[in-house]
Amino acid sequence: MSGNVTSIKDFLSELESEYDQAQKTLKEIDMMLDQSQSELSKLIQRNTSASTHLQQIQNQFDTVPRSDIKQAYNSALDSQQRMLVMRSQLEKLQNDQSNLKKRVTLIDEIREFFPDQPLIGKTSKNSSTSLYGSNDDLTILEMMINSQETERQRLSRQMHDGPAQALSNFIVQTEIASRLFEIDKERAKIELENLKGAAMSTFQKVRNFISELRPMSLDDLGLMPTIKKHIELFKDQYGIDVNLSINGQDRRLEPYLEVMFFRALQEIMGNSVKHNQEQPVKVQISIQIALDENQIKLAVADNGKGFNPDDLKPGSGLGLKLIRDRVEMLGGSFDLDSSLDQGCRITLTAPIKSVDNE
Repeated sequence: MSGNVTSIKDFLSELESEYDQAQKTLKEIDMMLDQSQSELSKLIQRNTSASTHLQQIQNQFDTVPRSDIKQAYNSALDSQQRMLVMRSQLEKLQNDQSNLKKRVTLIDEIREFFPDQPLIGKTSKNSSTSLYGSNDDLTILEMMINSQETERQRLSRQMHDGPAQALSNFIVQTEIASRLFEIDKERAKIELENLKGAAMSTFQKVRNFISELRPMSLDDLGLMPTIKKHIELFKDQYGIDVNLSINGQDRRLEPYLEVMFFRALQEIMGNSVKHNQEQPVKVQISIQIALDENQIKLAVADNGKGFNPDDLKPGSGLGLKLIRDRVEMLGGSFDLDSSLDQGCRITLTAPIKSVDNE
């Protein structure tokens, strides 16, 4: 009987933690939904204006200068792309919100079976206790939101300078090719071949963007296959030597842990490229991953110019600060070893719980 009591207490303890985490995440999602909905309203207005201007250009296509036509198409494509991205983001946030609400409701229903064991995470309607519990939690939340916004801005710029600009050029090239068919069919064929090559290149860039946003293999195959694929894409994109070493048996980890370690690796590898672009020596990155029954360890080192960690300005190491906080919140550790002209080495460890048999 005592064993059953212990099991119930352990179960309720885990349930309390899950309830509290779900409530915190819901609060974050609500904030991001408000921000995203406000941004979408602005983008819809911008898209309407761009579409109206584009229609005016089309009505006067033969008299409007080519530069004005290109600018109008660029503006329309940019606003449409931003609006589509924002709508996709809203849909994901709404789905996450719905799933979390269902989870909270389910936990409330389970609680009815244990009326003498109230959940720690649950507060009364009259309670003014913050869901976050401390200013440190609010600081971490602010950092997470700022980091997400910075990443969205980066991807938005890349989409604008890459695929969106290319699509604009496609429209112009298609118009040129269609007119050339009436004058010089051979030149028209050459234009179409060039257009085909540009389309293939743009398609690959879009696939890379999708992979950066959320690699599908992370959900389907797990952390290690996703890391291997990311490294291959990274090497092709930047021409950098990356060596990977994995010790221990590969297995599925808890989803949040797989996401956290993958995003950490993305951030660290990206920093190696960004901060060593002007190095006379070709940058090399070494990645070591060790798995055992109790923890996962990730070590990433490069031969770049390095830096003095004490010289980091406030806000300049936001990505690394966020990684450190996330790892430490999971009961793990973060170590940064770097000095001028000596490269950089970052090591993360975190306790793990295999999910293969769950």
